Amino acid sequence: MEHIEDLIITDRGVFLGRRSQRLQVRRAQDVLQQIPFFKLRRLVIVGRGISLSSDVIEKCVEHGVQIDFLQWNGQPIAKVTSPQLTGTVATRRAQLKAYDSPMAVAFAAAVVRGKVRNQANTLKYFAKARRQTDRRLYDALYARSEEMVALLDTLPTNDAGHIDEVRSTLLNIEGRAGALYWAGVQELLPEGMFGGREHRGATDMVNSMLNYGYGILYTQVWGALTIAGLDPFAGFLHVDRPGKPSLVLDLMEEFRSPVVDRPILGMLTRGTTVRMHGGLISPEDRGKVARRVLDRLDDADYYQGKQHKYRTIIQQQARRLASFLRGEGNYDAHIARW
Repeated sequence: MEHIEDLIITDRGVFLGRRSQRLQVRRAQDVLQQIPFFKLRRLVIVGRGISLSSDVIEKCVEHGVQIDFLQWNGQPIAKVTSPQLTGTVATRRAQLKAYDSPMAVAFAAAVVRGKVRNQANTLKYFAKARRQTDRRLYDALYARSEEMVALLDTLPTNDAGHIDEVRSTLLNIEGRAGALYWAGVQELLPEGMFGGREHRGATDMVNSMLNYGYGILYTQVWGALTIAGLDPFAGFLHVDRPGKPSLVLDLMEEFRSPVVDRPILGMLTRGTTVRMHGGLISPEDRGKVARRVLDRLDDADYYQGKQHKYRTIIQQQARRLASFLRGEGNYDAHIARW
């Protein structure tokens, strides 16, 4: 089987052009890299000062290669995909209709359940390696994970009311569990390294690495929803706002911890850090973080009785959600092994 690549471009002044059936990366007259389009899976362009030809876009679309544009901090800017990837009108009509049905609460509750259980499993994953070497930390992490899972007993049922009436309860459970989780992460990392979770605008190393990783996951989930025929902007747990792809944010939740947190925290607990310049990850180290998350997407986990790569699981979950919204079966979040 041919090796398929994710190409990450972070250097200013680089030009991406087409040379026959190859993507060519150049700086001025110097050819830095060449990759056949059929071996390319995803093109990630980070930051400014990078240009590409319309020939490259055409060939990427032809070969089903997604092009993702990210800011320096990992915040997504844009995605280029083929118009042939959109699904049926029936799926989108069912998606919009489901908002006013018990399906909305069922899916939103599954999102919270999946996120919390996966966060708890991440704490257990890091705790088990410390059972013999640091019993105090093992006990603390395990206790937090159990406390988080216990909160799920209070999740509202499908008949609890309209999603607009139930959302605050769901977000309250998610927030309480998140506070326990991030306190556990703070205990796991070296003292003083992590002061708590911050989202946009974070300038510390740990939050910057996490946000950068979430940006990569965001584009992966967006692509999966598009292929499944779903509208990325019509979500359930996250409130709709202009320009906010709320369904992307919904589906991301179950994958944040296993796909991004585990590899990033693994790097940090092993002593791997990144350099920061002006509150941003240095250009030299952005690729290091991106590569670790992309490698994690190629790691396998058990899904419906078989091992699949995480990028495949994400796609399958998007398809499963589309089927659920059409009234075909149930939706359960993917729970990662620990």
